[in-house]
Amino acid sequence: MLQPHSLLWHYLWLGPQVLQAVLAAFLWRRGMHKLFPFFLAYLTFGAIEQFTLYGMDVLPSVSTEAFWRAFWAGAIIEGAIKFGVIGELFFHLLRSRPAIAKLGRRLISGAGAGLVLLAVAAAAYTPIVHRPLISISRAHILLQSSYVIDCGLALFLFLFAAHFKLIWNHRAFGIALGFGIVWCEHMAAWALSASGAWLDKSYLLDFLNMATQHVCVLIWCYFLLVPEKVATTSAVSLPENNLDIWNRELERLLQQ
Repeated sequence: MLQPHSLLWHYLWLGPQVLQAVLAAFLWRRGMHKLFPFFLAYLTFGAIEQFTLYGMDVLPSVSTEAFWRAFWAGAIIEGAIKFGVIGELFFHLLRSRPAIAKLGRRLISGAGAGLVLLAVAAAAYTPIVHRPLISISRAHILLQSSYVIDCGLALFLFLFAAHFKLIWNHRAFGIALGFGIVWCEHMAAWALSASGAWLDKSYLLDFLNMATQHVCVLIWCYFLLVPEKVATTSAVSLPENNLDIWNRELERLLQQ
């Protein structure tokens, strides 16, 4: 069953994209596009991108080189959108401290755009030896570099929240959790693929990538569509930490 273009292959490729498109429609109808515009853009573009690649894969008239060039272009655009999502998550994590939240979102999004350009440059100018299709090799390098950056930023978000004892928003936590799982798995899979160690069984890594993406979309559906359970607890004032001081000082500087 674990063979390219088997029934399971088609389902794992198209299933998550259908769920992403349905989830994007629900979020738009519920007005959540105002809260998570970059995440909605990621869901929409990701579904369109994968449907396009699927069509190019099954059509015999499309060459392998053309497929991987389209794959490469889609990965660049998707990589840029992902940094917008990370900045969005950081903003929601610090929603009670708006000055730091706005500054952090701009820094993360700006730095992310620069890192995407560096990843593209690394993929474009890295010497490729003994590879018949250059586009495939460069796409592997681009994705490997991109997922290393993504995993680092996702780890930063969780460590930052744990260090300052910040409380995650229910929906933002679900988005971050799904991305954290899929990015870590994709980073490991594309590193193995780029190394050539699994060259004869690369389709197994493709199955793993698609299955992990499926799990990720299901996590998003749960956290974004299932209402959050509100715990009835007495209000306890949390002690002030450095973030509160930084937020006040930053607001004071901005008002001058």
